[in-house]
Amino acid sequence: MKKIKTLIVIFVLVNLTLMLVKCTTAQTANETEQFFSRDYAGISIRFNATRETVPSGNITINLCVSCTAKNVTVHHLNLSVYGFRYGQEKIFLLNSTSVLKDASLVYNDTYSYNYSVPVPTDVWDATHAKLDLKYTIVDSSFEYNPSFPITVVKNVYLEELKSKLESLNATYWQLNQTFWESFGMNLTEENLAQLNETYWQFKGSQSELDTTRRVVAILAITTVLFVATTLYLVMRKPKERWW
Repeated sequence: MKKIKTLIVIFVLVNLTLMLVKCTTAQTANETEQFFSRDYAGISIRFNATRETVPSGNITINLCVSCTAKNVTVHHLNLSVYGFRYGQEKIFLLNSTSVLKDASLVYNDTYSYNYSVPVPTDVWDATHAKLDLKYTIVDSSFEYNPSFPITVVKNVYLEELKSKLESLNATYWQLNQTFWESFGMNLTEENLAQLNETYWQFKGSQSELDTTRRVVAILAITTVLFVATTLYLVMRKPKERWW
């Protein structure tokens, strides 16, 4: 009975552990980070986005605009997201959105905007966001164009190549160990060339040896046939009578 209770407890603990691991993994995958925070005259901006994603994944963005003064009018607030194709310096536009246009903001109100930006398969490393903001407070005009790095797109292709390289290295060291045990030398290009040369020399010698053996065999067979024929003829020769 005690054994059954112990097994039940272990089963419950294992399931709870698996659930916690799944929850932790999900939270890590969906974890967001604040990449930009700035307080301008009359306006405060907060930019949160997914901390990390993968090619063919999505970047989840939350943009918050708070009005901290009266008589604020936003002429335009545009958001652009850029990535690096193949991880190189060439910037690739992923998304361009008009967040606000000719909008009068209410003092002490906060406006929240959520976007999901798909990531192409050929984009990785850090992505960038750019805000294009122009607004007025009564008769004063303001304009800002901040640009900042955001979500990192994991280079899954490089990670796959690293994994294959590690596997190849492990195979190489196994072959090198076998090579050393067999020939007493490391598996290098020079040693392989030396062994290849030795192989062809041995093969040539073997061919010569095979030829010599064939000639000797033919001579032996010929000699045996000659002796046998001679004996046969001698045995068939009529015997002379003596009387």
